Amino acid sequence: MSESKKSTVPPYVKALSGSIGGIVEASCLQPIDVIKTRLQLDTSGTYKGIIHCGATVYRTEGVRALWKGLTPFATHLTLKYTLRMGSNAMLQSAFKDSETGQLSNAGRLLSGFGAGVLEALIIVTPFEVVKIRLQQQRGLSPELLRYKGPIHCARTIIHEEGLRGLWAGATPTVMRNGTNQAAMFTAKNAFDGILWKKQEGDGKVLQPWQSMISGFLAGTAGPVCTGPFDVVKTRLMAQGRAGGKMKYKGMVHAIRTIFAEEGLLALWKGLLPRLMRIPPGQAIMWGVADQVTGFYERRHMHSNATL
Repeated sequence: MSESKKSTVPPYVKALSGSIGGIVEASCLQPIDVIKTRLQLDTSGTYKGIIHCGATVYRTEGVRALWKGLTPFATHLTLKYTLRMGSNAMLQSAFKDSETGQLSNAGRLLSGFGAGVLEALIIVTPFEVVKIRLQQQRGLSPELLRYKGPIHCARTIIHEEGLRGLWAGATPTVMRNGTNQAAMFTAKNAFDGILWKKQEGDGKVLQPWQSMISGFLAGTAGPVCTGPFDVVKTRLMAQGRAGGKMKYKGMVHAIRTIFAEEGLLALWKGLLPRLMRIPPGQAIMWGVADQVTGFYERRHMHSNATL
């Protein structure tokens, strides 16, 4: 039993690795997230594609507009990865066989899904509501913008729509994040083993490029499977509850309405920028996170095992 405990990286180390990885990822990929949001909210065909959208935003609003919502995005990524990595590690410990210390594939999937649900409810939904409200504003002149910044945006939403307004789109967000993390953690572990013969606790530290390849591959399946959840989540978060009639009543109603008015492919709007953002984002995050956990393994676990 003591050996199985020695071969497990503590949840707080996993949480720390996620927070550092989140800071680096947010700094690199914010423009792609802005473009994705603009494309998903474009119901009139203003933007002709990713490059046209980015060029239009840059030409009409300036380069700073491509980093709109960076503060809530960076904060939410850092907190999200801290909670995701830490809670996943805790859930994996709970699902491990009490005698062998081994984690089954089902246990790994459930741990990832649980981590995704927790991050969606506690962190992702309110932060993304604020981020999307900021990103959908066009222009940079403060006097023309309804929301002056993330704090003002959150306060305005609470004042006009109630606290529930910050959790608009919670259901599709839970479905999206739970499914994404179940697939991602399982795939990352599989790719590490298949490509690099790496198992947690073996003392082997992957090179950053190796972690990035595994992370990139692990991050590709989720966006394709969860595209409709992401589009619906964005539409629900973007619409306000204050005054007027809300177009979308909930997740199922939104899916049916989008399908009826815009066609099936509209449910995968923004897929390409998601694929441009999520797999590279996972590559960056895991390239950093694996170095942190690898350092711990080498210094505190592998060295003890050789004594």
